[in-house]
Amino acid sequence: MPQDRYFILGNTQIAFETISALFDRRLVGGHGEFWKIRTCTAMRVDEHETESSKEISLIPMSQLYFASAARSAVGLVRKGNEDSALTSPHVIAVADGMGGHAAGEVASKIAISALAEITTVITHPDIDSDSADDLYAESLHTIDAEIKGASHENPELSGMGTTLTSLFISQEKIALLHIGDSRAYRLRANSLEQLSLDHTVIQELLSQGTISEADIATHPQRSVLTQVLMGDGITHAPLLILEGKIKDRYLVCSDGLSSVLTEKEIKSLIKGKDRKEAVDALIDATYINGAPDNVTVIIADLVDSSPDNSVLTIGAAQ
Repeated sequence: MPQDRYFILGNTQIAFETISALFDRRLVGGHGEFWKIRTCTAMRVDEHETESSKEISLIPMSQLYFASAARSAVGLVRKGNEDSALTSPHVIAVADGMGGHAAGEVASKIAISALAEITTVITHPDIDSDSADDLYAESLHTIDAEIKGASHENPELSGMGTTLTSLFISQEKIALLHIGDSRAYRLRANSLEQLSLDHTVIQELLSQGTISEADIATHPQRSVLTQVLMGDGITHAPLLILEGKIKDRYLVCSDGLSSVLTEKEIKSLIKGKDRKEAVDALIDATYINGAPDNVTVIIADLVDSSPDNSVLTIGAAQ
């Protein structure tokens, strides 16, 4: 078998050395020849049987994008907005700051500003998918270190922290980066699914079966976080990898929304509306229910053409 030749699909030079290892056999190339395939670009593998052989087709993966609408509101109780958010065709994120005396808004701004810079790197056409995922995952450590540095420079900011919930799309793959109790949901067809898991005492007690959903509203530790970015170092936070599909709708929000509205209410307000209408409906509903906290909402639909390349920030990071 030729050792330095490439499989040609149309006019594209295909590269995927790992496919040979995954299937533990050679791949059929043009005119029935066996070719060695080397790494180059992202492909989807389609394996199927024929009457005479087992064949593998390599199909270029399409690039999907986020088309987003977002809004951040102070609420009816807080005096300032400690939430920040980011939207772009490839990355969306919400950060909910805490610490009081303006420290919370500083922490969330640090998180979103750092992620905005990282977004320009991980979406560069020259970076490969694995390196982009690694840098995206490492952004938590980068943000945590920046918060630590800011607190050392200004002791009045000591104790500030922020949550961060973010989605990054590359081709048809979506990576969820999450720490804290902001949330990510996916609406697919008629099903709304919470993708993130709250890093809270309440969630741990629920997972252990110690308490029930009915106990949450009156539990004395309902607002206590178990993980957050506050410059103290973080535990390993692996990326959750999801498959994206056209027409999927994603919601990323601060707990100013999820602590006020039920999943049933959220689903009814985001289904069947355009993105901006859905964002406004969610925030309006929190105000009707007292809006005790800042509320930040991103609605993002998966589309197959990029709306634009801009990275926008709102809330404290604006």
